[in-house]
Amino acid sequence: MSEMAYTLHRGRLPLMLSMPHVGTELPADQRYRYTERALACEDTDWFLDRLYAFAIEMGASFIVPRYSRYLIDLNRPTTGGPMYVGQNNTGLCPTQHFTGEPLYHPGCEPDEAEIERRVATVWHPYHHALGHELARLRVGHGHAVLFDAHSIKSELPWLFPGTLPHMNLGTVGGASCAATLREALSAALASQSTYSHVVDGRFKGGHITRHFGVPNDGVHAVQLEMCWRAYMDESPPYLWHGERAASVTPLLRQLVQTLLDWKPA
Repeated sequence: MSEMAYTLHRGRLPLMLSMPHVGTELPADQRYRYTERALACEDTDWFLDRLYAFAIEMGASFIVPRYSRYLIDLNRPTTGGPMYVGQNNTGLCPTQHFTGEPLYHPGCEPDEAEIERRVATVWHPYHHALGHELARLRVGHGHAVLFDAHSIKSELPWLFPGTLPHMNLGTVGGASCAATLREALSAALASQSTYSHVVDGRFKGGHITRHFGVPNDGVHAVQLEMCWRAYMDESPPYLWHGERAASVTPLLRQLVQTLLDWKPA
């Protein structure tokens, strides 16, 4: 599975976009394990590669995985353990939908050997490529910025109460990036009133943001968890909504431009 486990575009400016949950493929030799519902990969971060395609023209690097998070979650540590302590979570090789129901037929969950194979053939290639590209940008520009892009259904009671704001910016409580970058992004979100937002709320940043965001080493990382309702239909079959996408794109462009314009002190 490691062959073509991701696609990578190398940009010319010190910004990299990662979209670890955009993949929709489940390998043929694994599909028998999953329920019929799971084969639809409903918890995908739908269309983000399309929505953020403008960032390539702006000079950013761009990495997109091939495989679904239902195979292996690229935004979880290989050591396991909950991403958000005290909350319902899905793990490295998830066994539940975001609604809590099982992904696998009984007895077909991946064993330790299968999990290790998925780590070796899918997780490590993506993370190695991400790390190498951030290193290239840091060496070439003196710093690198990682924008980890996500999206999610607005209401998922198994994961969180109530309705999420449209935009959920995560900086691990300010630990994954410089304070000035956090402030600049917060100001960009606050400058508009169309989309509700929160900084370091329910989604403070997953493993990618936490692992790669080391400001003292010149790499600054932020995560944006955006609700589906900002750009697509939230009911099956989860279709792209052209009018909504066109409406939210200027704000996303502003956030990307903020990331590009920012310089470390």
